Amino acid sequence: MEKEKAFHHREDFGKRKLLETSAAKVPMQQFDVWFNEALEKQVMQVNAATIASVSADGWPSCRIILMRSYNEEGLIFYTNYNSSKGQEIMNTPKGCLNFFWPELERQVRFQGSITTISSKQSDAYFASRPRESQIGAWASKQSHVLKNREELDECVHQYNEAFKGKEIPRPKHWGGFQVTPHMAEFWQGRPSRLHDRLRYLKQKNGTWLCERLFP
Repeated sequence: MEKEKAFHHREDFGKRKLLETSAAKVPMQQFDVWFNEALEKQVMQVNAATIASVSADGWPSCRIILMRSYNEEGLIFYTNYNSSKGQEIMNTPKGCLNFFWPELERQVRFQGSITTISSKQSDAYFASRPRESQIGAWASKQSHVLKNREELDECVHQYNEAFKGKEIPRPKHWGGFQVTPHMAEFWQGRPSRLHDRLRYLKQKNGTWLCERLFP
């Protein structure tokens, strides 16, 4: 590359508003409203989100995960605990989860603690997965170096043979994490980059403070 390449594309927003008077009192209720609207509008891969974690030496990492459920307490996703993100979360159980729904000109950001969910809950979700995905959880040493594609294919074949005609149990190294937020920010695109931003902060008494931020 000989010189800097500039990107001048601009798109103005203005489909919706986000006002304190209509926002929910707690963030997970507001998320529920927005998530259901995204489902109704058939937003592509609506449960995809970026999860950010940090390594032991302070380097941040982010990648896309699929949020599989949420409740009043937080949001749940599943992964290999021995993967890079699994180990980073285990060592520093804090993170940030970010959803972006461009069709609705919306973004939601959660910051909070991350904990493993119960084995029973992880077992139940694993049992609901397609058999091929269950095999994949056993065959893939996620984030570790792989010699070539053939090595992975051979691992898949070996586990297919090992579990032929049997129910596949959940590997102990695979399960769910829950992000329990202490901060949540809801972003609604508005014209001229004067966006609506509402931030919820959890207070010591368990209530939530909602405040507007400059865009």
